[in-house]
Parts: sequence; structure tokens; C-alpha cells
Amino acid sequence: MIIIDGHNLLHAINKIEEDYGAISDVGLCRILGGYLKLTGQKGEIIFDGTGPPEKSGFDNIRDLEVFFAGSNTDTDTVIEQKIHASTAPRRLTIISSDRRLRNAARTRKAISVKSEIFWNNMQKQINRKRPTKEPAEKRRGISSSETKQWLEFFGLDK
Repeated sequence: MIIIDGHNLLHAINKIEEDYGAISDVGLCRILGGYLKLTGQKGEIIFDGTGPPEKSGFDNIRDLEVFFAGSNTDTDTVIEQKIHASTAPRRLTIISSDRRLRNAARTRKAISVKSEIFWNNMQKQINRKRPTKEPAEKRRGISSSETKQWLEFFGLDK
């Protein structure tokens, strides 16, 4: 399970990627959802505050749950609570450059990755060329009706 400090990652991205312009929280979540689907992982992202009044942009993002810390606490506290409450902290990966969260992760033996490093690695993985699937016909051959069509086409059916 990947747990992401949302605003910390947004800040890191805007520092690194000048050509990205100001990436929105919804845009970030959609990119992360695609990455999580690609890698077969699940994740949670937590943002400070209560979020935008209209949250429908965060709906239907596969493999990523989006949370807002609310007005009475902050993201760091919510993530710390998740780390401490985890029954399998070694399976957690915490994405934040915040020293407080990195220490909390280290204490419970969770993996901790700085936001900048995570973003760069994620971009490399997303942009990596994937091998194309071979057509099934390559292995099993074409059907007898297809064979007949090709023989007729080339005039070899006689």
C-alpha cells in the first residue's frame, strides 16, 4: 500500500517539472491512478484541508483512494496515524519529503520515499516502452477458412 502526502508531492512536482505548469490535485490523482493500475498497486493520497467543494473530479480514480485531512488536523497527523494503526507496516510505502513522516515510517519499518524521487521513478516507469502482445494467430496459426481465403486470393486454390 502506498500512502502519499498530496500537497508535499504537488509541491515537489511543481519544483521539478516547470513544463508541467501548475498541476492540479485532480490531475495528480488521475496520473497516480494510472501508475497504480500499471504497477498493480493500491494507494491512498491525503491532502490538507477539506478540499474543493465539488469533489466529483476525484470519483472513479482506479486503485487510489483520495482523502482530505479536514479542518481540525493536518495530512502529516493523518498519515502518522495510518502508519501507527497498520498491522503490516513493512508493506507500507510512505511518499513524502517531510522529515516527520519519514521518521514515523522508519520507526515502524515502513518504506519511505522522498516525493521528488518517487515522481522521477514513476515518470520513468510510465514512459517505459511496453512490449506489444503477439497476436494469438502467430502461435496457433490461422483457421482453415482463413487459409482457404488466402489460397483463393493468391490463386493457389486449384
